[in-house]
Amino acid sequence: MGAKKKLSADQSKELLKVLQNRFEKNMKRHKGIDWTKVQAKLEKSPDKLWSLEEMEITGGEPDVIGFDKKTNEFIFCDCSEETPKGRRSMCYDRAALNSRKEHKPKNSATDLADEIGIEILNEEQYRELQKLGEFDLKTSSWIQTPAEIRKLGGALFCDRRFNTVFVYHNGAESYYAVRGFRGILKV
Repeated sequence: MGAKKKLSADQSKELLKVLQNRFEKNMKRHKGIDWTKVQAKLEKSPDKLWSLEEMEITGGEPDVIGFDKKTNEFIFCDCSEETPKGRRSMCYDRAALNSRKEHKPKNSATDLADEIGIEILNEEQYRELQKLGEFDLKTSSWIQTPAEIRKLGGALFCDRRFNTVFVYHNGAESYYAVRGFRGILKV
């Protein structure tokens, strides 16, 4: 795409302010994590900061949801109440997009995730996110789909209804105005 994957100093400062405010308002998502350590890591990772800005622009409202002790990385995830608005109406992947003869969506979930520099949540990550709040009460989110399901033309998505997380299947080429995807980024 040719996009420069670095924010200006002003953009970085503004994004850090937004992220810090969200972090401080939602302490239950990241108990025991110190914002100053998160910020120090972000300041050393301009490419990750750019990805977080893209998550923010597309409506993801990224926030810290954990720390991976093995890799020494903070884990950011889309914490918007509903699946991010700027990432809806997309089929699952490039193969699904290419298979559509007409009424093609503008992009696929996996392609946009790659462009942003994030990973689509897997089922376990999605279920862990739901322990931190109630997400996707009116929308749904594509999740990583096992290769054996994808080979047969299917893809998986999740939502939360009746205070329960559900995993469903659909043709990978399908797309809906209320289905998008959530991403995860390690910094």
